[in-house]
Amino acid sequence: MKKTFTKLALAGLLASTLIGGASAQEDTIKVGILHSLSGTMAISETTLKDAMLMLIEEQNKKGGLLGKQLEAVVVDPASDWPLFAEKARELIEVNGVDAVFGCWTSVSRKSVLPVFEELNSLLFYPVQYEGEESQRNVFYTGAAPNQQAIPAVDYLMNEEGVERWVLAGTDYVYPRTTNKILEAYLKAKGVAEEDIMINYTPFGHSDWQTIVSDIKTFGSAGKKTAVVSTINGDANVPFYKELGNAGIKAEDIPVVAFSVGEEELAGLDTAPLVGHLAAWNYFQSADTDANAEFIDTWQAYTGDDNRVTNDPMEAHFIGFNMWVEAVKKAGTTDPDAVIDAIVGVSVPNLTGGYSAMMPNHHITKPVLIGEIQDDGQFETVWETSGLVVGDAWSDYLDGSKDLISDWRAPLSCGNFNTATGKCGGSGS
Repeated sequence: MKKTFTKLALAGLLASTLIGGASAQEDTIKVGILHSLSGTMAISETTLKDAMLMLIEEQNKKGGLLGKQLEAVVVDPASDWPLFAEKARELIEVNGVDAVFGCWTSVSRKSVLPVFEELNSLLFYPVQYEGEESQRNVFYTGAAPNQQAIPAVDYLMNEEGVERWVLAGTDYVYPRTTNKILEAYLKAKGVAEEDIMINYTPFGHSDWQTIVSDIKTFGSAGKKTAVVSTINGDANVPFYKELGNAGIKAEDIPVVAFSVGEEELAGLDTAPLVGHLAAWNYFQSADTDANAEFIDTWQAYTGDDNRVTNDPMEAHFIGFNMWVEAVKKAGTTDPDAVIDAIVGVSVPNLTGGYSAMMPNHHITKPVLIGEIQDDGQFETVWETSGLVVGDAWSDYLDGSKDLISDWRAPLSCGNFNTATGKCGGSGS
């Protein structure tokens, strides 16, 4: 009996210790980081994990938030789309994070949406995407199609005289929906169907010889041709290499990429790529005091004077600072209070202005077209005259052109149909 009592007492002591430990952990505000650190998307996402750790460290140097230090909780969903949902649930239910910063591909974001809705937590998503979505629990700090894809096509059409179009993408929701929007947009601009070539390849695709040969043939019809690339992840390395092998130069068939930035170029021989293009909302080469300070902080944090910055990093910089300001404004990390407080919050971006969170949970951004230089940086060759408001629903698709999103009361709807006067219920 005495032995049993001792065991029970020990168990009780252990339980109280665990409870005390859990209570002690409440002295921090936990921030989840949900980015692939392995697999095909690690080439792009590992840097975003590092950027978030830096931002959290810098905020803690300023005194933290609401009198508490921030604590990063990092998980690796390993470029495995269903695993993103499991890891998101783990961050929220097990680790008790107050907000999550993460995902890259749209398929990973789509995987986690039900989790954030069910558990009423917050996701800040930092990468350009296809639109056609506005969820109450998600803040889209990357570009919508009208902040990247449409302006890129306009640039090629108006400035480069492009008449034939290759829409090349990785085979998942972002490239397919973006290209559906672009195809409708091009046809609305008078481009004939035979002047549009669409091609999809799987994640991690490596054998580009036949496809690049087809692109070269398509571009030899006597009309100026360009490639609009929504190829994601490490498949970009052999794609650009094969372009070089095939002798496709930027002056012949320019490629404008939506998922290739400074980080991806760091792993490539850029000599054959000089002159090709990318459309983003930020380049490391932006000549502003805010950007110079950010680069210095980043390179000091990583201990590498050659470590580059890129657009999704800036999106995390903006989104993280918006979350901080919304929490201060609300006086709490409670998701409902932060959702109400964040609309209208405006914070500095790195290109010399301020970005604001709009009622559709998208932000205002400038649009830049950059030309690849031999040092792996981009020279901005075109930019919008001001900030562009992210449009959750495309004006060029029949199913969405009548939809708007406004998460403020009393509308509180992600897909309100202006033609019928009704909310669709789900924001995607």
